[in-house]
Amino acid sequence: MTAIPTAQTAAVPRLALTGISRRYPSVVANDRVTLTLFPGEIHGLIGENGAGKSTLMKIAYGLEQPDEGEIAWEGRPVRIGSPAEARTLGIGMVFQHFSLLDSLTVLENAALMIPGARPTPALAESMRTLANRYGLPVEPSRHVADLSVGERQRVEIVRALMLGPRVLILDEPTAVLTPQAVRSLFETLRALADEGVSILLISHKLEEVRSLCERATVLRAGRVTGTCVPSEETVAGLSRMMLGSTPPAVRRSPAPAAVAGHRRLAVSGLRVAARDEHEPVLRIDELVVGAGEIVGVAGISGNGQRQLLDVLSGERRLGPQDHGAILLDDEPVGALGVRARRARGLAGVPEERLGRACVPGLGLDRNIPLTHQNVQTIRWGLLRDSVLARIAAEVISRFDVRTSGVRARAASLSGGNLQKFVIGREIAREPALLVVAQPTWGVDVGSAARIHEALLAMRARGAGILIVSEDLEELFLLSDAMHVITAGRLSPRLAAGEVDTEAIGRWMATGDLDERSANAGAETEGVAP
Repeated sequence: MTAIPTAQTAAVPRLALTGISRRYPSVVANDRVTLTLFPGEIHGLIGENGAGKSTLMKIAYGLEQPDEGEIAWEGRPVRIGSPAEARTLGIGMVFQHFSLLDSLTVLENAALMIPGARPTPALAESMRTLANRYGLPVEPSRHVADLSVGERQRVEIVRALMLGPRVLILDEPTAVLTPQAVRSLFETLRALADEGVSILLISHKLEEVRSLCERATVLRAGRVTGTCVPSEETVAGLSRMMLGSTPPAVRRSPAPAAVAGHRRLAVSGLRVAARDEHEPVLRIDELVVGAGEIVGVAGISGNGQRQLLDVLSGERRLGPQDHGAILLDDEPVGALGVRARRARGLAGVPEERLGRACVPGLGLDRNIPLTHQNVQTIRWGLLRDSVLARIAAEVISRFDVRTSGVRARAASLSGGNLQKFVIGREIAREPALLVVAQPTWGVDVGSAARIHEALLAMRARGAGILIVSEDLEELFLLSDAMHVITAGRLSPRLAAGEVDTEAIGRWMATGDLDERSANAGAETEGVAP
């Protein structure tokens, strides 16, 4: 562990949290936590899911009040009683669980955050200019309800930048960005730091913390375990500081010979009409997921991923204006709804954890029957509480979900812990086909390794898995084959060894998806086609 640089200790911290404690009935989220943030500094905050990072940032942003401790702003004690007071000081925050209002447009959401602002054409143009300047394109006129998770994240970042913050808190800002977009964002953050803005970055991507952050504070079980200079540590070293151990390596096992060649999912000649002018036409010539196979779909948010997920899950059935075939285990299901597809062995994990994957106000046990609807969980029209509690407890134990118990409300869990629960709930069904979006979004390195192990174990049992994600490192780690989706069009199938992350990221950005450009890109990157 390295001492804090003397140049920074000589300065007056812009924001100082000293001895912060926050207790809830079942858990101590923060236990005498101290963190200092200096002008122009990019500071990392790392720790496993449930370590207390989000609670600490909510205190800094005025959403929570500490039970003990002090907050100082530029050397003077302050009480931050609300987010509005935090913004008045100059603190902006981008949440992992977004704070946008679905029923409003992007511009209207931005205007709500700016004192005295109205959603005028001038404000819209200002928003577009700022977004393009930082490589985070947004369309002010779109309704938030129509945006993908990645698009919402861009809106949150741009909205925070419009306030001209002096402290910018970012909670997992790169979770659904391409490598090129991540580099652009990092250039933006470094430029902001050069202008004197203090940046606090919460991230589970330790390599990014190493490359971007000057210092990092490490939390474990609500306590600070140390402060370090990330560039002087290895990823394994940072993992040990967070978890107390190094995450296990991912191991791949062959699929059973009995299912070799069997197609769990086959999509052909699919054309799905756009629902509005902001949505692309979905065009899939061929998409096959075999038994014992993981297929990845990479793409920048807003390029048809949501339509693809809705069409495959049954949330959107094929209409008279749509064309093509969708087969599950060689049975046509294009006209079937969600429940009928689940009965045929399909499980799905959507992008949005709260509101779609879980009911926020219900306990974890009562969230089980959202997808587990059978004679074991429901009998004579009544929920079997003991069975639901048993399934929830098994998921909590197997995936190390940090929670007070099976009756804890879904909304009370941290983002990463809720993701582990949702993934675990679907895997517990032992589906023949799992369609999952952003499987480890906001999940710490140890928990990500556990989810990866579970997905690979499903593959080894003969299940088919389709992963839709912008985390290219994860896709390359898990996938046997990959596609790129851009402007609603799915590229030809590529074996995972044919390309690298840079080539895929370039195709995601340019939309040049034909096989010749794929092979040319592979040759350019020095990878054999």
